[in-house]
Amino acid sequence: MRRLLPKSMRSDGVTIPVVRLSGTIMAGGGQFRPTLSLASTAGVLEKAFSVKDAPAVAISINSPGGSPVQSRLIYQRIRDLATEKNKKVLVFVEDVAASGGYMIAVAGDEIIADPSSIVGSIGVVSASFGFPELMQKIGVERRVYTAGRNKAVLDPFQPEKEEDVERLKALQIEIHETFIDLVKDRRGDRLSEDPDLFTGLFWTGKKGLSLGLVDAIGDMRGTLKARFGDRTQMKLITQPRGLFGRRIGLFGSSAGVPAADMAGAAVEGLLDAAEQRALWSRYGL
Repeated sequence: MRRLLPKSMRSDGVTIPVVRLSGTIMAGGGQFRPTLSLASTAGVLEKAFSVKDAPAVAISINSPGGSPVQSRLIYQRIRDLATEKNKKVLVFVEDVAASGGYMIAVAGDEIIADPSSIVGSIGVVSASFGFPELMQKIGVERRVYTAGRNKAVLDPFQPEKEEDVERLKALQIEIHETFIDLVKDRRGDRLSEDPDLFTGLFWTGKKGLSLGLVDAIGDMRGTLKARFGDRTQMKLITQPRGLFGRRIGLFGSSAGVPAADMAGAAVEGLLDAAEQRALWSRYGL
């Protein structure tokens, strides 16, 4: 019967759309390696910001980071939608919002974290392996042919060159500066003057509050009900569904995929899983 009444006479509480962004951040992904990227999140973000009469969108983040490009693209899409739809963005940190995960978090007008969560890690890291001695031991010769003397820089099967490392570090500095500028622009005077703030260190949510990395300590349900009333409803926004009810976007669909392709994707997924596991383990997770 409430639906038949004018909106002004209804006693329904406010409905807040909720988006969960969980996982490592990198382009691509599929059923064997679900990740966060602009492609995998654009649809669900658009859907959340299109909920009528919602004064805000709540975004839950649980990510150790990954691609700086995809992180910034997701951040920018959130800010663009917030401006376009005139909605406030409340970000809630679960286990971790570090590195690229924190870059996405600063898209929020407010960041609320669990006291034991991990936040920060405002820095840039590149990691690889070197195998030149192994190649010699097993009697394998590496043959690389290039057009352009710098096309094979940092080849893991060749000895490391100092000039190649310096070039990589120069790129990292530029990316780091972009990250720092973005955080300063969004957090402004809320940031403390701690000299370690932009060194790549990370802290608990409780410490992050004193550093200005987050705005409050709390959880989503308690915060939203305190902010919008006890009758507040949280509506989880999920990926759009295809013609026959299959979800599209984040995990894709395996229907009609050849067995050989699925096997190849599985092997690739195992390698990516090792990389993702390394990202999570940096924060003890």
